[in-house]
Amino acid sequence: MSLFVDRYQAGQALARKLSEYDIPDDAVVLGLARGGVPVAFEIARHLGIALDVFVVRKLGVPAQPELAMGAIASGDVQVLDERLIGLLALSEARVEEVIARERLELQRRETAYRGERRPLKLAGKTVIIADDGLATGASMAVTLEAIKVQNPARIIVAVPVAPHQSVEAFKERVAQVVCLATPEPFYAVGVWYEDFGETTDDEVRRLLSTFVRAAPVGQEGGPATISLRDEEEQPVRIATGSVVLEGTLCLPADARGIVLFAHGSGSSRFSPRNRQVAQRLHQSQLGTLLIDMLTAEEELIDHRTRHLRFDIELLADRLVGAIDWLVTGARTQRLEIGLFGASTGAAAALVAAARRREAVRAVVSRGGRPDLAGAFLEKVHAPTLLLVGGFDEVVIALNEEAMTRLGARPRELRLISGATHLFSEPGALERVAEQAGSWFQRFLGQASHIEAR
Repeated sequence: MSLFVDRYQAGQALARKLSEYDIPDDAVVLGLARGGVPVAFEIARHLGIALDVFVVRKLGVPAQPELAMGAIASGDVQVLDERLIGLLALSEARVEEVIARERLELQRRETAYRGERRPLKLAGKTVIIADDGLATGASMAVTLEAIKVQNPARIIVAVPVAPHQSVEAFKERVAQVVCLATPEPFYAVGVWYEDFGETTDDEVRRLLSTFVRAAPVGQEGGPATISLRDEEEQPVRIATGSVVLEGTLCLPADARGIVLFAHGSGSSRFSPRNRQVAQRLHQSQLGTLLIDMLTAEEELIDHRTRHLRFDIELLADRLVGAIDWLVTGARTQRLEIGLFGASTGAAAALVAAARRREAVRAVVSRGGRPDLAGAFLEKVHAPTLLLVGGFDEVVIALNEEAMTRLGARPRELRLISGATHLFSEPGALERVAEQAGSWFQRFLGQASHIEAR
């Protein structure tokens, strides 16, 4: 019988347990890549502490890769099970071959997850090491070796599930071990999850990209918020209908308008692609508001069913609520509003533009599904730009068909040459950002720059 729905729900349960401990505001939670990052994300979000990733690679026995003979981690740290290596009579050359291969993968992941951002400093801080579970404990053991050389004040190991003997072994090595369940017989970590699908590199990047440290979830009047990359950003909460949506607001000093982002299928306000476009808009004196269009509970449901991301009426309702929030907000009410939508979020943006014609002054779609806006296409009046990858043939056809029904004036469909659906090719997303920036500059705040107050 499963104990947890998925890693996110397990992370939320673990965060509630950790809230009973004395966790200082400057603590850091490290998610072991990859499966530990969603768990760590929920801990950081609920406790209002900083988040980072720690990359560890298991050293699998040749011909039996699931059997760990050790592990390596960032900082040239490695731990070998000399007893097992001796029992299997593995030569030094075979062991070194495995280490070299895994070291290349470790370096690739470090670059892919973090980009140019440096790891957080751990000296003198409480460090929570989070993973989706413990089995042999090899990855956690090498992580401890690597972290201890940075002289943290205290180390807490936090996992949703583990064998009893592993928990007891680590209690002798760290300040605390926080584990929610120690079932016997244990079998394997994945047995205790309904959904234990692989955590992807894209998911890790999404969770890590500009994680915003905020007051703990559910706590009013918390401490001032801090962005790990951009001090102008601030988390906001937008009440719409019966839900409260999490968002990230950024207002340059002389904002001439503001762009509300509607992310695509299975994404969130942490989408690195949308954040890259947002950074380009900030350079053009445009504010941005990125929101989670689903609540945390709805995301758990959608992660399993994948149907809410296609509920265009629901998503459009959320965007309309965010538009109304901008229109009435003290700092944003004088700013002209643009919408930037991706994938299914583009359809929701067009529906919202039709429903709030007096407020929305421009729309840009990136790899969007405007066809899903249905009869609302004819009711869109705001100038609309549709951007599609030149190799994204199916979506090109859908956008061409939508153009014939779109009521917007002006309206344009532009192809980004050499790009596929996610614009992951070198330079493709930069061209999207440039074209979106030019479009919004053209139609937002044309008369004069308006100072955000």
